[in-house]
Amino acid sequence: MKEKRYEAMEERVSAAIAAADAEAFDGLALEVFQFQRESNDAYARYCESLGVTQPEDWRGIPALPQAAFKHAALRAFPAEEEIATFETSGTTGESRGVHHFRSMRLYDEAILRGWDLAELPVLPQIVLIPSPAEAPRSSLSHMMGTLKARAAGEQHWCFAGGALDRERLGSLVDRYREAGRPVMLLGTALAFLHWFEGIETRTLPAGSMAFETGGYKGSGRSLSKAELYGMFEEKLGLGIANVVNEYGMMELSSQCYARGLGEAHSAPPWVRAIAVDPSTGREVADGEMGLMRIYDLANVGSVMAIQTRDLAIRRGSGFELIGRDPAALPRGCSRAADEMATEGRKSSKGERADGNTLGPLSPLGPFQQRR
Repeated sequence: MKEKRYEAMEERVSAAIAAADAEAFDGLALEVFQFQRESNDAYARYCESLGVTQPEDWRGIPALPQAAFKHAALRAFPAEEEIATFETSGTTGESRGVHHFRSMRLYDEAILRGWDLAELPVLPQIVLIPSPAEAPRSSLSHMMGTLKARAAGEQHWCFAGGALDRERLGSLVDRYREAGRPVMLLGTALAFLHWFEGIETRTLPAGSMAFETGGYKGSGRSLSKAELYGMFEEKLGLGIANVVNEYGMMELSSQCYARGLGEAHSAPPWVRAIAVDPSTGREVADGEMGLMRIYDLANVGSVMAIQTRDLAIRRGSGFELIGRDPAALPRGCSRAADEMATEGRKSSKGERADGNTLGPLSPLGPFQQRR
């Protein structure tokens, strides 16, 4: 019975993703919530601790603090049905967040449909991130692998043995440049920075683009977005409008995108991404700053509503990402990829940390702890 219910819920969300039907979100979000409250024991205890069982609309759905993925096995399905697991990076004294999956169907559909709705191109791809074979528990590597379907049949990986393969990367870029064929470069901000610091200027063919996923925290490096995008222009001849930023995280299944500088991130129709006041938990007014709270229907197998510690300014129906709450530990898929490059040179690996309990937490517990 539970298996059939999961499959039925997955089918409904899949249809909503395919149709990009924003109007279907409200009702479907409440259905996903009830399914998760009844199927995910850890999340059910959290909702009970808040006294929320039947919210009136999607805004009333309890958002689980992102840190809970470090402390509980957040599955809306039996553990024996798990087929994949993604992890955040972890350092000494810091446990890893873990995201469990019964199926990759919605995850992959959200990646590809979100790409298309953001009007991102189908181009040959050069990837500055470890491949899924090298980093099987990296959600970012999985995403890049899925995007092969948007690579015009040509996807090239430039990561090997835990390090960026600069020689291969340079050779590939030169090949497309000399042929006059536009290409898409995809990587973390830190990977691009490391590469830019060691290359001469190259001008990519018209129509080329870059796709960066952020990620400096925990690296000891710091560069503003404007400075990084200036380097894309200086080193590759890419106009700022041809650089795309992806906002995503291991705990989610969908992504938000912004192009160039000064543009707000936008979420796909099956996602609601809002900035909330940490003292009230309510959405801030347009132009005000708050903490990102994300409702992602594609997260059927875990928890749909997640409270992050990322700061953003509300910009109409989108948001302007500011950065991380200064009190929060660095995190992210991009950081995991960057650490792999750094640690690969040291031949060291971190071990997985998992948990299976979750006690009562306040709606914004992690934020209140710093006060």
